[in-house]
Amino acid sequence: MIDPELKPFLKVWNDSWKVLPATATPRERRILFNYIADDMRLPRPEGVRTSARFVPSGDRLVTVRLDRHEHDGDQPCLVYMHGGAWMQGSPMTHADITMRIAAANRQTVVSIDYALAPEHPFPQAVHECRDTVIWLHENAYDLSIDASRIAVGGDSAGGNLAAAICIALRGGAQAPLAQLLIYPGIDFEMDKPSYVENADAPLLNIRGMPAVNAMYIPDESQRRNPLAAPIFAESHEGLPQAFIAVAENDPLRDDGYAYADTLRAAGVAVEFDKGEGLIHGYLRAMEYCSASRERLDRMCRWLAGCYAAG
Repeated sequence: MIDPELKPFLKVWNDSWKVLPATATPRERRILFNYIADDMRLPRPEGVRTSARFVPSGDRLVTVRLDRHEHDGDQPCLVYMHGGAWMQGSPMTHADITMRIAAANRQTVVSIDYALAPEHPFPQAVHECRDTVIWLHENAYDLSIDASRIAVGGDSAGGNLAAAICIALRGGAQAPLAQLLIYPGIDFEMDKPSYVENADAPLLNIRGMPAVNAMYIPDESQRRNPLAAPIFAESHEGLPQAFIAVAENDPLRDDGYAYADTLRAAGVAVEFDKGEGLIHGYLRAMEYCSASRERLDRMCRWLAGCYAAG
């Protein structure tokens, strides 16, 4: 059963997308998403200031958004990868999330405007997110960030990228302290029960998923690459502690369950939230749904505990 507080949100969300033509390109979807997110934006939390930086990665300068609490001193940092099926979304469309994390924990959140598919298929987004984490370690002093307390996180496709970054940087000096994975996709098999049970779920259904997956990874031989599908890593030992949040009414629900089981079997500490009554993308509904706000509060408390333990 879907939480009844989500119904007004879903009406606004669905009505907003009705203007999108059936022939719309990914670029046109991105433009509309920006307008929708701007129209639904929540007030800026008190004490949070926003700035931008540019991170070199390959032949691109990657824009990153810094949401920082205004108090002085070195702050813990969350590197955040936004959702959007690897082909839409931006730090601006997900600013309601990142600013509230910054405010709740008096910290810095760095949100990455990574390269999007289909123009930039796998592995470019992974490389840009990895390079951003490395850049933050190298520039932590100038940014007043505590390099020993850098975590990664993201929602949906961003959760996939966050998990991949942990694998890419495992065992090195830039390995993240923790990983916050919010309704993540962890493989491209689409064979778990939730894909049947929630095939027509709100906000995300399975009809368009094969086409989106093909945009992100056109080379099918790469769809079990651990940096694309983190569950297929040869080993998950030594990965950082994880918070995995799923939604009951979401095709990706069982991806999160499977990854939590895999991490625990490798000795990784996992905190898990089942998301009863919730849907994919529920953090977008914070204005309407108390359970959405409560889940974000729980994530922030978990992050604060990771930072305190250091």
